[in-house]
Amino acid sequence: MLTKKQIQLLEFIQRRMARDGVPPSFDEMKDALDLRSKSGIHRLVTALEERGFIRRLPHRARALEVLRLPDALSHLTDTAPEETRPAFTPRVISNTRPARPRGAMTVVDSPAVQLPLMGRIAAGVPIEAISEVSHHVAVPGTMLSGREHHYALEVTGDSMIEAGINDGDVVVIREQDTAETGDIIVALVDNQEATLKRYRRKGSMIALEAANPAYETRLLPEDRVRIQGRLVGLIRSY
Repeated sequence: MLTKKQIQLLEFIQRRMARDGVPPSFDEMKDALDLRSKSGIHRLVTALEERGFIRRLPHRARALEVLRLPDALSHLTDTAPEETRPAFTPRVISNTRPARPRGAMTVVDSPAVQLPLMGRIAAGVPIEAISEVSHHVAVPGTMLSGREHHYALEVTGDSMIEAGINDGDVVVIREQDTAETGDIIVALVDNQEATLKRYRRKGSMIALEAANPAYETRLLPEDRVRIQGRLVGLIRSY
């Protein structure tokens, strides 16, 4: 038996997916149900998942799939016969090269630099602090800036996927203890937990902001957060 709010949320997700092909963001769900915070949406989504109505897909933004609908929402099911549905018409994409993005760097030959891979960094729930070198990785020299010290980290988790940072990526970090608002940084929380998040200052508080609506922003006193570096590059293997 679903609650009224659970049915409202499931209906909103189903209608949005039918219209756009993708589920709504957690902010859109919050606004649609007139809730004050996304924590209420997280509880509703968890309840629907536990009851087998939806499924969360790992390592993807807006990763929700509707598995079934209750009788109260049976009218949303597409029961139109196959012959009445419009025929599929493929869209042909022209084989033209897109214009070069503004500000894109020209690819040039550059000697590789061996950087220490300091272990794993959480793009999700913080993990243990970075401590020792596991091995080294080759990084293009053009990815590094000046004579500052750089190091590499392997990303664990999916909280930064909307910033283009996926689970398993290797991020290149320039070591520094300051940051500008909007920078993606390595933050050490309480001298114990290392995490990769977008940095924002709010008065005397530090906001560690995820790039995935499934994760809440962490708001911490500045004396609990120590900046250990800023993201300057990313390496991905396929």
